[in-house]
Amino acid sequence: MAPRYQIRADHDAATIVVYQAYSPAIADAALRAGRFVPPFSFHRMTWIKPSFLWLMHRSNWGRKPGQERILAVRMTREGWEEALSRAVLTTADPAEVARAAVHVQWDPERSPRGAALNHYSIQVGVGRSVLRAYTDDWTVSLTDLTPQVRKAAALLRAGRAAQARRLLPGERVYPLPRALEDRLCSAG
Repeated sequence: MAPRYQIRADHDAATIVVYQAYSPAIADAALRAGRFVPPFSFHRMTWIKPSFLWLMHRSNWGRKPGQERILAVRMTREGWEEALSRAVLTTADPAEVARAAVHVQWDPERSPRGAALNHYSIQVGVGRSVLRAYTDDWTVSLTDLTPQVRKAAALLRAGRAAQARRLLPGERVYPLPRALEDRLCSAG
């Protein structure tokens, strides 16, 4: 049985993949530029998620208005851990949360069909004060997963879950430094 609070992600020695859902206008501009540019908003918190299935649940497999395009954002592990080092759990004192540059919340992980599982996925809210570091320094590449998402969703609707699972990104436990794990994963 998996620990209740554990980061699972697509990662390698230098990078981690997080997922975001955007409108076509934001996704197209970002993909053309190879980085986030307007109409992406640099004036509000943006939420990044290393759990592909949680984002599929949140965006209804890219069918929710304004979330039709699914991007995989490959970012440096250094940036990811820097963001987490500035994070406050959303369950903390409200005044502390209001001052935090980065927010972390844990939500039930999801199955391909959207059912809540018994372990949690991390959501990281990158605030305005660190947003430029995320978009300009930490982001390595952007990949449009929308065609893959549409195909997987169609397979699930057709009752072909095994085939759909083969299209999902591989995720495994992300080895957090102990201090971050103790601070962010034990309190949930």
